[in-house]
Amino acid sequence: MNNLLARKPVADIVASAEIPGRRVPRVLGPVSIAAMGVGAIIGAGIFVLTGTVAALNAGPAIVLSFVLAAIACAFVGLCYAELSAFLPVTGSTYTYTYATLGELAAWVIGWDLILEYAIGGAAVAVGWSGYFNSLLGMLGVALPPQWVAATGQAVVLADGTKATAIANLPAAAIVGLITVLLIGGTKESARLNNIMVAIKLTVVVSFIGLGAFYVNTANWRPFIPTNTGDFGSFGFSGILRGASIVFFAYIGFDAVSNCAQEAKRPQRDMPIGILGSLGLSTVLYILVAGVLTGLVPYAELNVPDPVAKGVRVMGHEWFSLFIELGALIGLTTVILVLLYGQSRIFATMAGDGLLPPVVGRLHPTLRTPWISQIMIGIVVAGVAAVVPLDVLDEMVGVGTLFAFILVCAAVIYLRTIEPYQHRPFRVPHVPWVPLLGILSCLGLMSGMTPETWLRLVVWLVVGLVVYFGYSRFHSRLRAKR
Repeated sequence: MNNLLARKPVADIVASAEIPGRRVPRVLGPVSIAAMGVGAIIGAGIFVLTGTVAALNAGPAIVLSFVLAAIACAFVGLCYAELSAFLPVTGSTYTYTYATLGELAAWVIGWDLILEYAIGGAAVAVGWSGYFNSLLGMLGVALPPQWVAATGQAVVLADGTKATAIANLPAAAIVGLITVLLIGGTKESARLNNIMVAIKLTVVVSFIGLGAFYVNTANWRPFIPTNTGDFGSFGFSGILRGASIVFFAYIGFDAVSNCAQEAKRPQRDMPIGILGSLGLSTVLYILVAGVLTGLVPYAELNVPDPVAKGVRVMGHEWFSLFIELGALIGLTTVILVLLYGQSRIFATMAGDGLLPPVVGRLHPTLRTPWISQIMIGIVVAGVAAVVPLDVLDEMVGVGTLFAFILVCAAVIYLRTIEPYQHRPFRVPHVPWVPLLGILSCLGLMSGMTPETWLRLVVWLVVGLVVYFGYSRFHSRLRAKR
């Protein structure tokens, strides 16, 4: 039991970043780190989720749902900012848990993060495939339906006959392309991500700026539609339900904490990157929601492309092409950040002996964890090609909230056992702010379906089998004791 609960000393964690063979170039500044965060946060949520929640839950008051979700994320984001500056190494929640709750808990959360990063990357790749096919359709190009859907799904061919899908090749292809890019180098990947985020933000800001001139304020009345009698269907309960849904539009900002070891000045750059990306994304979400519900009556927004529908109301059909392009680029940056984060966590776990050493091996010239990146790329591409989107989506959220709770708990614990350590960034009002973060996450987790919880339990049981069958016998911390 002592071995299972053994904590990795903070000093050892920080020193591990300078071990020969594990040292990586510090090439990321605060702008690149914030762009990573924006790239992860602003994806399908701003182009799809906004319309769905407005139509089914909150009406024009969806802007309040975004505010509530942002407050919950802010509690967690402050905790990530403190820990990423205090422990400026890769590994994210896994590393923080190793320093607080011990090795077994660290393994469990590392295994759990696969659900968020790897499976999340596959889910976004499937969404990317849908936008890619839509964009090709606008250009008069059509791919064979059996090669753009999950294995076994029913599809309709061009001649009207029905067939069974073989695999979603565009989803697998984008994962493969991004994997190659990430192997090529962090600096190069960050530079391309910065460009894509700039394009995406241009599209979003253009929609806000242009749409503001066509807003019909009558569409904002009533601002809070009367509840239909069911919890979560408009009224104040609809705002709360909407907040729990749009919370998942923010998932991905935690992956930015994996940049710490490659940040030029992590004690300064990480808090700026994490909190800056959260703040900017929140403002854009609220503005898009306000403009969209002002352009289109909220009841008409339950469509796959609500923002494009808003553009059509303006009478600018040509602009819908840029909306599709913005969504496509937005999803690309999300996949990039998630695959980046997963490979860094795997490499860190391998460095601790909990995974085979080959997983953490750095490329001799590129200095990237190329083997883990290839392994992750193959698995994620395979999952994206054969598994439908709805199954993938259900597996991501609960794992993310579980990780968030442990991050908030880690701040409280480290403040207790390491009270006098210098912290470049400090969460205010500890333990109350981290406790509010924990309560916010527990509240959102309470709305999960039993099937989602069952999948999480099964996944964690598999992880425990791997730990007790391999990891605990190869743990470097265990070997020292």
